[in-house]
Amino acid sequence: MRIFAFNQSEHHENDALRRKSFAFFLADFQRLLACMTHSTHGTSSPSSDNPAEPESCVCAAQTRRTLLIGALATTACFAGSGHAAAGEDPPGADERPQKGDVLVFSEGDQEGKLVTFTDLPLGGPPVHAWPKDPKTSVVRSASRLNEILIIRLDPAGLDDQTRARAQDGIVAYSAICSHAGCPVTAWVKSDVGDKEVFKCMCHNSEYDPRQGAQVVFGPAPRRLAALPLALSDGSLTVAGNFIGKVGGQQPG
Repeated sequence: MRIFAFNQSEHHENDALRRKSFAFFLADFQRLLACMTHSTHGTSSPSSDNPAEPESCVCAAQTRRTLLIGALATTACFAGSGHAAAGEDPPGADERPQKGDVLVFSEGDQEGKLVTFTDLPLGGPPVHAWPKDPKTSVVRSASRLNEILIIRLDPAGLDDQTRARAQDGIVAYSAICSHAGCPVTAWVKSDVGDKEVFKCMCHNSEYDPRQGAQVVFGPAPRRLAALPLALSDGSLTVAGNFIGKVGGQQPG
């Protein structure tokens, strides 16, 4: 999903086009002024042989040309500005999940719809979601680091800390691997046990959501960041900030 991503190189091309159009318009306008001045000085004689007459026609043609170029330059300017505005993310779209945010599907047939208790089958698979500000309706999808994994598990199988931030066995974690920042997309049987786990297919890191998404296999250096949840009228909301660092290892 990525709705409107503003292309930086396209922005530079639009700026260059506007600057070129304006320079062309300015040069033509200066020629028009010079022509009009020369034509005015040459209209003092009433003779039909006055050479100012064809010059007046030339000036008239240049006037029309200048106005046309000016209109095109203005249109290009507004078109470029409009494209930039359409490509910009709304305020708050790149902010981390906030307390009170609701959760909406980030993919599939229900993309954009609220994630509810009934959308989460016991034992998985997990649902991928974005936080959404319920007051402004802004989906915080401008940063890939905001994507969340939500899964419903047997509360009896959760450790104490995980159970404390869960809601009826529902837990949420960052969907970004702590190794190289790849998306965690798989729910599979672990390579080192008989339980199903989150798995990053880039380098095979595995995380157990029952134990705070701790690493059980692979090169990931730390567990996934956890997101506390609340449940209200069957809908899930964010109960606090991410616990732990979001994203992969920083180079160097």
